[in-house]
Amino acid sequence: MSNYHIKHLEEYYQVYRKSVRNPEVFWEEIAEEHFLWRKKWDNVLSWDFSKPEVKWFEGAQLNITENCIDRHLYTRGDKTAIIFEPNDPKEEAEHITYRQLHDRVCRMANVLKDKGIGKGDRVCIYLPMIPELAISVLACARIGAIHSVVFAGFSSTALATRINDSECKMVITSDGSYRGAKTIDLKGIVDEALEECNSIESVLVAKRINSDINMKDGRDHWLQPLLDDAYHDCVPEIMNAEDPLFILYTSGSTGKPKGMVHTTAGYMVYTAYTFKNVFQYREKDVYWCTADIGWITGHSYIVYGPLCNGATTVMFEGVPSYPDFGRFWDIVEKHKVNQFYTAPTAIRALAKEGVDHLEKHDLSSLKVLGTVGEPINEEAWHWYDDNVGKKKAPIVDTWWQTETGGIMITPIAFATPTKPTYATLPFIGIQPALMDEHGQEIKGNQVDGRLCIKFPWPSMARTIWGNHQRYKDTYFSAYDNKYFTGDGALRDEVGYYRITGRVDDVIIVSGHNLGTAPIEDAINEHPAVAESAIVGFPHDIKGNALYGYVTLKETGEGRDHNNLRKEINQLITEQIGPIAKLDKIQFTNGLPKTRSGKIMRRILRKIASKDTGNLGDTSTLLNPEVVQEIMDNAL
Repeated sequence: MSNYHIKHLEEYYQVYRKSVRNPEVFWEEIAEEHFLWRKKWDNVLSWDFSKPEVKWFEGAQLNITENCIDRHLYTRGDKTAIIFEPNDPKEEAEHITYRQLHDRVCRMANVLKDKGIGKGDRVCIYLPMIPELAISVLACARIGAIHSVVFAGFSSTALATRINDSECKMVITSDGSYRGAKTIDLKGIVDEALEECNSIESVLVAKRINSDINMKDGRDHWLQPLLDDAYHDCVPEIMNAEDPLFILYTSGSTGKPKGMVHTTAGYMVYTAYTFKNVFQYREKDVYWCTADIGWITGHSYIVYGPLCNGATTVMFEGVPSYPDFGRFWDIVEKHKVNQFYTAPTAIRALAKEGVDHLEKHDLSSLKVLGTVGEPINEEAWHWYDDNVGKKKAPIVDTWWQTETGGIMITPIAFATPTKPTYATLPFIGIQPALMDEHGQEIKGNQVDGRLCIKFPWPSMARTIWGNHQRYKDTYFSAYDNKYFTGDGALRDEVGYYRITGRVDDVIIVSGHNLGTAPIEDAINEHPAVAESAIVGFPHDIKGNALYGYVTLKETGEGRDHNNLRKEINQLITEQIGPIAKLDKIQFTNGLPKTRSGKIMRRILRKIASKDTGNLGDTSTLLNPEVVQEIMDNAL
């Protein structure tokens, strides 16, 4: 059936029309023909956005790992499933076949069971980008445990918050990790986090950097000896379609991070279908997504989407700048990568280094280029197109979110004509709507508004772990009967979408969503700080960087401001992680506030962006004089 692989624009429109006119029939055909089910569904879809409640393939039974691994064993058993490319180019890459992956996932699953992990238990995975990370994810899914992967760049405080929120029973980590020329003491971070956690019964530790670490008797276990003793087969747990598969935390604009819950069947169907089409994956292709599995991009487009299609997927442990800025191109050439999916931040950083690194490498294997994490600016788009793809490899500029589970608005490679800075058209089955400030849908083209989705899609998150009310309030309360993305967008004359950025207090830095409230909370813990406000400002490489306005208490007089800046960034690193550090910190005598005490971030954003031509009416502020003072001292 051609619906599974769209090859040109006319076909896209035909399939898209079918998918929105009769979604149940459309997704039923996709699910039936391309996946392995232990029991078929009783009902394709039931939904009510007012509750909100969404169920796909209700009554169906399956195990996602049978679709990712077992069903490929007869036809692709000796095909490489995962290529592990280590941080240090001198260390040899590892090719793991589907048969070997099956063996390793089964052993890992049996280790988990031996340690008392069963269906529905939560397992926190805090690992670098080594094979054990993908294997742990799949082993949890094999036995019906819910994995919660935490990016191994988060601090011990951030890790503890996530472990406690979902009451994980186990942590899987490593002695440490390599990041370019640095090593990071992951086990030490875990030990610190677990001082605040009561639910953890065991910690499994993979050896990566062979450092001396503390092992707590009875709780901590080296992973390899357990794997060596484990049985090489594990019968998959039969799951219901709507059983949770994983929890993944995303920054909130307020308060603690939100544990998005993704369920099994719909997520599997949608990630597999988007992967195949967006990247136009073919049987012998080698596909590489440079993300970390700690983010949704890695879950959907390094692990589940590619493996469901029997693809060869690359896992890279390192960074684009080590040992030099040619590292990405070295890997593309070495493994003859066909589809390359990365973040605009990485492209800007590489573009800044010029084309010398590129020209040393043969990139002729590249067929499709992708971007993810934030809208790509025009200059970076053209550099990527001209120098990396040589104008032959289409760029798929994909828009989606942790909450959506899979790609939502995107070109389909070779089918959709691309346009710089535009995510172009909704993917099959996705029904976007632009809303105005009165809650009305804006029809027609050449308009802009707030981006909503008006019909459910299979991979959408079903709730926030332990807090359904927050899920409803965050995503379904702004507009009647619609999912609100939190993003603004415009639609051009042909119906292409361009994402214009967040409309709430979340700032996208290097593709990572950072809520301003948790960062401000961290700063305000400094004894010298009275209050603070964080805004984003444009940055050549990161897209946005963070600018902090900090008001000190009286005792702050005469203090060394440079030291204070270091201490504030240190606090942020400890509470959240180094990704949230501020690029600029300006000390102020006060912050512009409304009479009700609300900080006017709109004004602060303009000052940080050096866009002070029109600050709007400041006369209604409680303290209008402070605005001029902040402008005079702006960094």
